[in-house]
Amino acid sequence: MSGTRARIVRSGTAAGLLGAATVALWFLVIDWSRGRPLETPALLAAVLLHGATGPAPPAETWTLVGEYTVLHVLAFLAVGVAAAALIVAAERERGLIVALLVFFAGFEVFLIAIIAFHGPVLMAAVPWGSVLAANLLASGVMLAYFFLRHRALGRSLLGPWTAVAREGVAAGLVGAATVAVWFLLYDTAAGRPFYTPALLGAALLRGLRDPSLLHVHATLVLAYTVLHGAAFVGFGLGAAALLAAAEREPVLLLGLFVLFTVFEVAFFGFVMLLDAALVEALGWWTILAGNLLAVIAMLVYFRARHVGLGARFQERWASPD
Repeated sequence: MSGTRARIVRSGTAAGLLGAATVALWFLVIDWSRGRPLETPALLAAVLLHGATGPAPPAETWTLVGEYTVLHVLAFLAVGVAAAALIVAAERERGLIVALLVFFAGFEVFLIAIIAFHGPVLMAAVPWGSVLAANLLASGVMLAYFFLRHRALGRSLLGPWTAVAREGVAAGLVGAATVAVWFLLYDTAAGRPFYTPALLGAALLRGLRDPSLLHVHATLVLAYTVLHGAAFVGFGLGAAALLAAAEREPVLLLGLFVLFTVFEVAFFGFVMLLDAALVEALGWWTILAGNLLAVIAMLVYFRARHVGLGARFQERWASPD
């Protein structure tokens, strides 16, 4: 029992430190892109620990930053140890892995609720989108660490789906790279390199609504690139799972085309939801072209991985049964 507890503490501490470092690095990049390094931890310390309510952000003093860093690390250590305990329990009872996923989902909701509860002071400086992105990255890093440490659990849970997951991640990265290269070429030809990722990043992470106020910054481009890649990887995983099911029932291949169509519409809706001015600044046709190229690249990748699936689909479709 003491050995198990020590293993939980060691594993949870390492995971918590990784998660805390991921979030800290994320907000350091965001703050740096706004020209106000360390503003977020200073503001969070002022509001959460000292009850600040004024609209003006506090001066980024090392005392405030240090206070919040201690709180931030302790919170992630607690989350890491609790998650490690659930992982160890799931090794004995596989069904408890659902509790682990619910735990991380609750963690996300709790942090966003804290920001919303403290009102406009925090919401103005720390948009919920950036909080969600930071903690999704932290959760991903922590879960990756846990499954690397507990590979038998990962294999027993995923089984044959391990290959599907690898395929989905690869396809997502292919799609993300295709869109990124398209907009890099387009922006460079227009004489404004990295304009598109900077504009979308500023709109999502900083609440920018007037494209004329945009200042392209490397850290802002990097921040959006992380979100962009994560979104495509998620989509790639969904497509790979659908293809795996289509290998057994080829008619389900129709669902893949529905999925890609929904993806196109969802991206347009996402940009329009941020602001119609963004679509006008980017040009709707460039968005459509970029995503069509990504779809084609991913379909080519999947077709190479599933040779013969199209022929089986035609045979199944033509079959009277």
